[in-house]
Amino acid sequence: MLTRRGPTPFQVHLDIFQGPFELLLGLIAKHKLDVTEIALAKITDEFVAHIRAAQQAEEDWDLSQASEFLLIAATLLDLKAARLLPNRREGEEEDLELIEARDLLFARLLQYRAFKEVAAAFSARMATVGRIFPRDVALEDRFTALLPELVMNITPEQLAMIAARAMIPKPPPTVGLTHLHAPQVSVREQAGIVVDRLRASGTSTFRDLVSDADTTLVIVARFLALLELFRESLLTLEQEDALGELTVRWTGSTRGDVQVSDEFDEGDDMQEADDE
Repeated sequence: MLTRRGPTPFQVHLDIFQGPFELLLGLIAKHKLDVTEIALAKITDEFVAHIRAAQQAEEDWDLSQASEFLLIAATLLDLKAARLLPNRREGEEEDLELIEARDLLFARLLQYRAFKEVAAAFSARMATVGRIFPRDVALEDRFTALLPELVMNITPEQLAMIAARAMIPKPPPTVGLTHLHAPQVSVREQAGIVVDRLRASGTSTFRDLVSDADTTLVIVARFLALLELFRESLLTLEQEDALGELTVRWTGSTRGDVQVSDEFDEGDDMQEADDE
């Protein structure tokens, strides 16, 4: 704890104890000495005299001793006051308070010891680093033109084969389209489905007519079928608001076949013929 950098640490001279101040604190923390029997005023006077003597002798001593001593002395004073002042609480509570004060002193002792050890480690590291000096001169000219020796692990024939393989032109990359398949949707077939549903219900919405469509192509084909049926005057289209619900009413016959233009299916027929 309170140790000096010089050869003579701070010594305490009391009637019940004589020795280093750190040893006194350890005995108090371990409850081997009663703090009420220690004259804190005398210890303070001796510490002040110790500092003045070190200043007069111009010794190299630790300035942090003063702050450490003040804090530890204040803790000892609190501990002694808790033992001497009367307390109206029960005996168990009083003992608990004394134990807490003693534990606080012991914790502060451990804390200061840890700080001291860390400070000593930093001081040693700084002293070691202070003796290390980097190389400030440039590389000598006689070494700048030197190149490392080439170590060959392959034969000239193997190297020639690698070079020839690297010079072979690579084929351009291609992207296969065989995995792509767009199923063809017939407008005439979807028109038959729309006609059957409108004949059964009379009136429907476009949303209901495409409710079972599993792809976008089916929805588009049924919409084109509606346009073809509307052009043939077989149904009417009503829409109250822009982008609103589209209502479809069947006005054609309830029986017989309905033929729609096959202009939308001509491209599909040509594609099927090409595939064949």
